[in-house]
Amino acid sequence: MSATPVTETFELRRRAETLASALPPMLVAAERIANAVIHGLHGRRRSGPGEDFWQYRSYSFGDSVQSIDWRKSSRSDRVLVRENEWAASHTVWLWASQTPGMDFHSHLAATTKRDRAVLLALALAILATKAGERVGAIGSPHRPGHTGATLNRMAEWYAAEAGSGPPLPPGMPLPRYSAAVLIGDFLEPLDDIASRLTALAANDVAGHVVQVLDPAEETLPYQGRTEFLEFAGAGRLMAGRAESLRDRYQARLKVQREGLRDLARRLGWSFTAHSTGRPAQQVLLALYCLLVARRGKTGQGA
Repeated sequence: MSATPVTETFELRRRAETLASALPPMLVAAERIANAVIHGLHGRRRSGPGEDFWQYRSYSFGDSVQSIDWRKSSRSDRVLVRENEWAASHTVWLWASQTPGMDFHSHLAATTKRDRAVLLALALAILATKAGERVGAIGSPHRPGHTGATLNRMAEWYAAEAGSGPPLPPGMPLPRYSAAVLIGDFLEPLDDIASRLTALAANDVAGHVVQVLDPAEETLPYQGRTEFLEFAGAGRLMAGRAESLRDRYQARLKVQREGLRDLARRLGWSFTAHSTGRPAQQVLLALYCLLVARRGKTGQGA
């Protein structure tokens, strides 16, 4: 019997929790001591939009009636307004490619590219929320947040979008000083990728691009007569000797990867290549450290 969407959602969440918990717990605590701006809500000790209570003050002309704390006022000779501490939200925006080609996996890997991409996105979201950050999924209709409900909605959305998403993230404007982590195979034309990423990089958005490939896509290990089928189309190629294509294929892949690396460098972003044949913890730890380092650079000015 096939798994239901609800079952898949909880399984993705469980595996992401397991992956996140494998990292050293003191990583978050150490960074919190080293740099207080790791928190998603950085208190400024001034009133404004925020979720943490700061102070009560007397009601004055122009204040919203909804801001009056009637219970507190009933025990005072003044009408009191509840003020929350102003906070600057640093949101981590995540995108895991849901294009049909991400469902590929060869005999050299135990997981599909899509499964690994979603797992990394959710695990990074869990780590970020534990550190106080807000997280959101690029392209999702749900608002970013920092609660367990936010993580559940993200997992549900990824499960629902499986195999039906676009090959590149939508060019939506992101808030200033936020961070974007884009996870996919990024095998589209470099000009198309550059156009989309340049739009996302506006407003001093920190970016991290993770190219996830199957080991077979990196090495082309096939021998002899081999038929290659387009994963999401009708294209096919019959190779009499697949090994004869290897050198040219790997040269093309190197050009693509170096193009991605150069694009990330020009945008002030980072680029990481990840194989589904390697442990997910390695790239997750690297990504989290990059996000933490970015907070140290932009947190004071946000």
